[in-house]
Amino acid sequence: MGKTTAEKIFTAHLVDEPFPGTKVLRIDVVMCHEITTPIAIADLVKRGKDRVFDTTKIKAVIDHVTPSKDTKTATQAKILRDWARRHSIKDFFDVGANGVCHALFPEKGFIRPGNTVIMGDSHTCTHGAFGAFAAGVGTTDLEVGILKGVCAFRTPKTIRINLNGSLSKGVYAKDVILYVIGQLGVNGATDRVLEFRGPVVEAMTMESRMTLSNMAIEAGGTSGICMPDKITVDYLWPFIGQDYASKEDALADFMKWWSDTDALYDKVFDFDLTGLAPMVTYGYKPDQVKPVTEMAGTAVDQVYLGSCTNGRIEDLRIAAAILKGKKIASTVRAIVSPATPKVFQDAMKEGLIDIFMESGFCVTNPTCGACLGMSTGVIAEGEVCAATTNRNFSGRMGKGGMVHLMSPACSAATAIEGKIADPRKYLP
Repeated sequence: MGKTTAEKIFTAHLVDEPFPGTKVLRIDVVMCHEITTPIAIADLVKRGKDRVFDTTKIKAVIDHVTPSKDTKTATQAKILRDWARRHSIKDFFDVGANGVCHALFPEKGFIRPGNTVIMGDSHTCTHGAFGAFAAGVGTTDLEVGILKGVCAFRTPKTIRINLNGSLSKGVYAKDVILYVIGQLGVNGATDRVLEFRGPVVEAMTMESRMTLSNMAIEAGGTSGICMPDKITVDYLWPFIGQDYASKEDALADFMKWWSDTDALYDKVFDFDLTGLAPMVTYGYKPDQVKPVTEMAGTAVDQVYLGSCTNGRIEDLRIAAAILKGKKIASTVRAIVSPATPKVFQDAMKEGLIDIFMESGFCVTNPTCGACLGMSTGVIAEGEVCAATTNRNFSGRMGKGGMVHLMSPACSAATAIEGKIADPRKYLP
């Protein structure tokens, strides 16, 4: 019997199996940010174990509230900053060099096919887009990862999601993953790996694949995985070019992580996405999804474009193409947060920042702040936000607020009209 990608990665990284079904894996990359890691640092210090297993395999960033908004968040940042300096962690990104972790770290070339990746953040599953096993973990697991470079997981079962057909104009990766979550339900992939396959995935950029994998957790998935291919090689080539004689050699190496044709899956779903419409959430769960045509006309108070789901340059280009030469409605405020300094710089060079500002958007520094209602875009009680983020839980972006999840294209159209709008009418 063949193996899935996740099973191959587990086999290659297995250190121990203390109990049947519990696999202790060697970890390739431990990621840290200032919200969850300071708790782990404090406990390690208290236990007299203020050490790190390998300074080259730890990546750290201050990204959720940056610059700090008050003494508490400044203290969290200081704990992480002092720890990174204390242990000479080279890949630490402080204010000015920092960005949204799940956009910044792939952009820096830190993820490879076949890697094991952990972080104290549920959207760590984003990095599975590279053919890696990437999962969010709790504080205790993060501590062990920092100290020993290992983490325990249950034997993975994989759900295969075949995305067939082709996407219509105005339909993007965000619409696809919202549709899939709507079909599976928020508990439909609990303790499972979601493996995304099919022609729709094969046609996607790495940025779009990261959007897919990013929201695997919203269906309960531990990780979302795409098969590493030529597109993966092209994205990583600036970082791996010295390791391979050619891109063909890199691809051949990466393909060893592909699921075998006779691999056993827990479930297999086939979705024909031909004719799929832009999707928008309603209610307070990510699986409460409707076509935009059924949500059109719903008034909003704020539009937010950014986050680890849709704050990359591809996303900004899509939104700017719709906004160019237009003004946002006088009844809304709109915020765009490029996910990394490079995204910000590229957007400036391409004139996208000018387009956003001329249309009436507020442009902020790279930050996760608004997504989880901590800073830079929190909404008031009773307000409604159209967001390119990944969660619409009650109070997610502000106590008593409502969040409608949508694509960058849909968010741009919504900003123009001041109510949820179909972006396809604005496309040539």
